Amino acid sequence: MSTLVLLTITGLGLGALYFLIASGLSLIYGLMGVLNFAHGAFITFGAYAAWWITTHVEASAEAELILATAFGLVFGAVLGALIELVFIRPLYRRPIEQVLVTVGLALALGALVFGIWGADPKLFPDRPGEEISLPSWMIDTTTILGARIPNDRFVEIAVAVVVLAGLTAFLRFTRIGLIIRAGVENRSMVTALGIDVRKTFTFVFAVGGALAALAGVLSGIYFSTVDPGRGTSLLIFAFIVVVIGGFGSIGGSAVAAVAVGLVQQYANYYAADWLDWSGAGDVAVMFLLAGVLLLRPEGLAPKVAH
Repeated sequence: MSTLVLLTITGLGLGALYFLIASGLSLIYGLMGVLNFAHGAFITFGAYAAWWITTHVEASAEAELILATAFGLVFGAVLGALIELVFIRPLYRRPIEQVLVTVGLALALGALVFGIWGADPKLFPDRPGEEISLPSWMIDTTTILGARIPNDRFVEIAVAVVVLAGLTAFLRFTRIGLIIRAGVENRSMVTALGIDVRKTFTFVFAVGGALAALAGVLSGIYFSTVDPGRGTSLLIFAFIVVVIGGFGSIGGSAVAAVAVGLVQQYANYYAADWLDWSGAGDVAVMFLLAGVLLLRPEGLAPKVAH
């Protein structure tokens, strides 16, 4: 029983990371029609920006982690806004070029990370001279039904729940959310009313970049390191989550992220235990994706969360 509980909470924590990434992808695609393959760069740069702060700021563990997270979020938001302004805005009516540009950006930004920080993983948070880098309460565990659960898993799950609630409320009840949805339906009409939809779409890209960067920071806590391939590896599963949940659906992405995280954790553990087969979790996720595409090609909830 304790093993099942541990796998479930760990899977939910991993699913929370997938959701944070997929929510940005869904927001950008569902509201703007842009399939952003450079989204993984937001994850990686957000993680490294947070790591950089931990190596240059001397403060308490709590304050340092808060500063690192805030810096990562700002860096991801700025990077997202710049990419939209410089590369995406001229190509809104040219989807093929959008894909080519974002793929090229993903490769270029990945190479930039290798060039700046090298290929070796970095300890996160990195507090030179101290054995304990995280706040002590995050290092501690909570016992549930005999399972000792690292407290940082609960932090990741809680952040994902807050983001889901915040995005849903933002799209439904705020003026900017209404403008975004109206601009997608009929940009010309909204522009005729004197509203600059382009600025709103830049804001959406910035939000997507910030969410991906947040996932990058939390992934550093989850895995205890940051590395240049982090964004690419997480992005693959985030795309799977988006497809299963339905392109453009925030709620569908949340459900799919939970399913993918749990399936991956269960399959990795039980297949390794029974069959001595590593990597079974990835294969199980592929089977889950194939099943959804065969039975419900449009995904679990293909509409944008309105």
